[in-house]
Amino acid sequence: MVTGVTGVVSMSGKRLPMANETKQPSAIERRKKSRKRLPPWFKTYLPTGNAQIAFNDVRGNVLEHQLNTVCQEAQCPNIHDCWGRGTATFMVAGEECTRACRFCAVGTVKDPPPLDVKEPENLAEAVDLMGVSHAVITCVNRDELDDGGASHYRACLEAVHARRPDVGLEFLSSDLDGNLDALAALLDGLELRVFAHNVECVPRLDSVVRDHRASFEQSLTILREAKRLRPDILTKSSIMVGVGETDEEVVEAMGLLREVGVDLLTIGQYLAPSPRHLPVDRFPEPEVFGEWDQAARELGFKAVACGPLVRSSYRAGLLYEEAKGGPVTLTYGEP
Repeated sequence: MVTGVTGVVSMSGKRLPMANETKQPSAIERRKKSRKRLPPWFKTYLPTGNAQIAFNDVRGNVLEHQLNTVCQEAQCPNIHDCWGRGTATFMVAGEECTRACRFCAVGTVKDPPPLDVKEPENLAEAVDLMGVSHAVITCVNRDELDDGGASHYRACLEAVHARRPDVGLEFLSSDLDGNLDALAALLDGLELRVFAHNVECVPRLDSVVRDHRASFEQSLTILREAKRLRPDILTKSSIMVGVGETDEEVVEAMGLLREVGVDLLTIGQYLAPSPRHLPVDRFPEPEVFGEWDQAARELGFKAVACGPLVRSSYRAGLLYEEAKGGPVTLTYGEP
């Protein structure tokens, strides 16, 4: 064994650690240490009155029938708000995605298991038992399938409508890998209130935030074609902030969405699911969200939900009602 100024070296030539040597933190440990604290305006409020009664009813149905929703599994901070207003979100086509976006908590797999042929029936039963008035159905990417999963998504939506035609349906779609034929087959004659697809971030940050197979331009193509195919259906998209964008880029992205006919818009704060995910770049103050809200309305969006705690399915039923002439979904300054 040989000693030197840089530590202890064994006869094999391998450097051994000194007793007083400080271990260097891993990348994950460094990210944990540098994670930004939540600002004071990140507060949620429990429902009261009729909203509390509605939440208790939905929650009771979920517990009694052991149902699963994205709301629970994602530990969404708005679960009381949305359930109290009769809205819930369900994810279909599996629990793992064929893509690896840096912001997303959903697991990634190259070859996912086959689609569950019983899922449409099971989904319809879950929506029925929960007693909601507006159901958001979302999905993982299934790039290994020729149609990106479109036929399965359609089967799920049709099953829910057949069992509960009174429930408003919103589909938050993948980009179907840009397959416009699959999109046409999905939407043809489908009973649907809202077709949603999220651009996620401003165009400049695609390569930083999203999987390499996704892009702002491809998302715009899907949204444009959905509006062309079904002008009777409202289209919707969502932007996360806090991933490296500027205020001006957010407004520019809004304008691009309006150019392809998007009707509904949500903008919310990105929160990293874990230290392994893309770190939060900033926390825009509530006043900035208020400015974006005003800008979006001036651009002509029919309904807007813009705030730190807003998610793509936030108050989805109310957002649809607002677009149809109802009250504003989220008033600036509202808790």
